Amino acid sequence: MMNEAQHGAELAFQEGWKDGGYEEELVPRGPFRFSAALDYMARSENECLFYVNQNRVYKWIEAENERVLVEISGGPEDRTVRLRFLDEAAQEKPQARLAAARYVWEWFDLGTDLDVFYRLAESDLLLGPLTDRFYGLRCIGIPDLFEALCWAILGQQINLAFAYTLKRRFVESYGASMAWDGRTYWTFPTPETIAGLSVTDLTPLQLTSKKAEYVLETAARMADGRLTKERLLRLGDAQAVERELTAIRGIGPWTAHYVMMRCLRLPSAFPAGDVGLQNAVKHLLGMDSKPKPAELHRLAAGWSGFEAYATFYLWRVLY
Repeated sequence: MMNEAQHGAELAFQEGWKDGGYEEELVPRGPFRFSAALDYMARSENECLFYVNQNRVYKWIEAENERVLVEISGGPEDRTVRLRFLDEAAQEKPQARLAAARYVWEWFDLGTDLDVFYRLAESDLLLGPLTDRFYGLRCIGIPDLFEALCWAILGQQINLAFAYTLKRRFVESYGASMAWDGRTYWTFPTPETIAGLSVTDLTPLQLTSKKAEYVLETAARMADGRLTKERLLRLGDAQAVERELTAIRGIGPWTAHYVMMRCLRLPSAFPAGDVGLQNAVKHLLGMDSKPKPAELHRLAAGWSGFEAYATFYLWRVLY
């Protein structure tokens, strides 16, 4: 059964989804610029789960037990998202097209009305200039819980470039692939696949033994149903979700809030211990040293309900 927030999100999707069979259009709530999303998504040439080329994004999406290859582009005046299905089989499968549209809607966070965030940010010293600079940018997410958790674990205590390298090795070793038009497309490994591995399978990829253990523990919990995205969403409250996630070995407050922000879409998620967030604030305010988490919480006092978006916009200054 859907809670109130989930019901509202479903209504927003139904209103914004225009199914044309071969092509679909998604009309976001509030301000949106596809080009802002594209700029963010093109930040690393080492990304292995989608491909950006000539103002389009190409991704092999797992949808309703089908995998469909989708071309994603901007619509009229940069304000909508268009999907074009590149494999003919998807055109005959409305449920697969619907599932792919839901995925992209969630991936691009098209159901959030940014007008509310922008009104809140208008008089804020930090956020006001950023909403002008990155106008229409949505918090690009990671809809798959296992992918979000693994990405956060892989990225612990290393730089972003090496995190992308680890992800590529992990995906290309254990994910599924398909070839189209001279390029290989990948899906993220399933928990069931990874749960059957050992630490010695993962350390040759240059994961530390600890990170390998954390990934395997997470995979095992998801493979046997102890950990699911639906269960976490039912908890609703951010503190309850944090408690649930941090009970898992290898998942601390930073990882929990990162996943709450990028996957579960909890608007109050706020990884105050994140070095990138601290560096962005230091840079923007001209501080001599990075602010402590307590200082960030004081700065965020006026961001209630949009801490996750504030974080994403601050990160965008650096990444």
